[in-house]
Amino acid sequence: MKVTLSVLKADVGSIGGHTKPSERMLEAVRIRVRKALAQGLLLDAFVSHTGDDIAIISSHTRGPGNTDVHQFAWQAFLDGTAVAQKYGLYGAGQDLLVDAPSGNLRGAGPAVAEIEFEHNPVKTNKVRPAESFMVLAADKCGPGAYNLPLFLGFADPMYCAGLMLPKLIKGFTFRIIDMDNTKGDSIIELNAPEDYYKIAILLRDNERFGIDSIVSRTDGEVAASISAQRMHNIAGTYTGKDDPVAIVRNQGIFPAPEELTSPFTKAHYVGGDARGSHVMPLMPVPLNTAVTGMYCLPLVSCIGFSVAADGKFSDSYIDFFDNPAWDEVRRKAQEKGMAMRDQGWSGAAMLPYHELEYSGFRDVITGLVDRFVIAGANGAKANGAKPIPAATRRAAPKK
Repeated sequence: MKVTLSVLKADVGSIGGHTKPSERMLEAVRIRVRKALAQGLLLDAFVSHTGDDIAIISSHTRGPGNTDVHQFAWQAFLDGTAVAQKYGLYGAGQDLLVDAPSGNLRGAGPAVAEIEFEHNPVKTNKVRPAESFMVLAADKCGPGAYNLPLFLGFADPMYCAGLMLPKLIKGFTFRIIDMDNTKGDSIIELNAPEDYYKIAILLRDNERFGIDSIVSRTDGEVAASISAQRMHNIAGTYTGKDDPVAIVRNQGIFPAPEELTSPFTKAHYVGGDARGSHVMPLMPVPLNTAVTGMYCLPLVSCIGFSVAADGKFSDSYIDFFDNPAWDEVRRKAQEKGMAMRDQGWSGAAMLPYHELEYSGFRDVITGLVDRFVIAGANGAKANGAKPIPAATRRAAPKK
């Protein structure tokens, strides 16, 4: 049968600032999930949080973008919002950008990642005799946070030795989205290893280009789906940082979990952090970790499931970053974060002003730019100089 994995995540309120959702909020979402399971809408589901974002991980047979599944998730987030409002929690419903989406949730605020595949887990199935997958969930970071680690995990044998094996040696196709395009999903497909450098030159810009999905060139199976497909401008309006999620299938014809998680040891710098406006290292954390660290370091969790023949998840999950081995990486992230924060507001420590999430920064800068004047021929300020016409100023890149 065809099975769809859907991960939908949103920040709809948190305790004492941007920290974590309350237990009552999580329970409100779980109640809605239990109803969906009882009604047969879903095969299985799991609710968790990373930082202040609530994630619903589900399996079903209705295909990607299904209106009923997405509307269920929207209502679950509304239920969590109602609890947040009742108890005065911060940012209640902040990721719900529209009043009532009529169809699926792409472009409505929540992060969405989905994969559909033929599910027949038997030993005679040469492609997928068993189905296992991972879910990455990030908080306090921008849309391209997974660009580097997923590129290394699926294209670089220094991190994924499995790429040298017959099942993987043909490589993977990277579907990359230009998030600056406001007319729709603007996609380019590039193949690794042939297009290695071309992929790298796009993915270096985390704020504009992101991985939409990754596909096996051996079997045509979708290996990964990332919520960057909805992280472009919505109706021509820049929506800020989006705290992406990703579904990543593993083992067999795909890289192994350890090959996919090893690039996260870099604790690489990403845009986001406090007010969505800084550059800080991405710290791997156990599931259900609150944001309480120094300058709210960007966080990423990673959990894994197996899928039974009936489409239900294994009776437990594995938390890949909940291991003492990752304590050293977390210490590394803290050290890199403190080094960057020592630089304060200067240069690379903060995002360029056209990327700053809080429009107040841009408003202040625009107000100052409007006061600039052309200096006199001798370099001194000309008497009675007039402001530089807006048409002659270098405009910031459109978002």
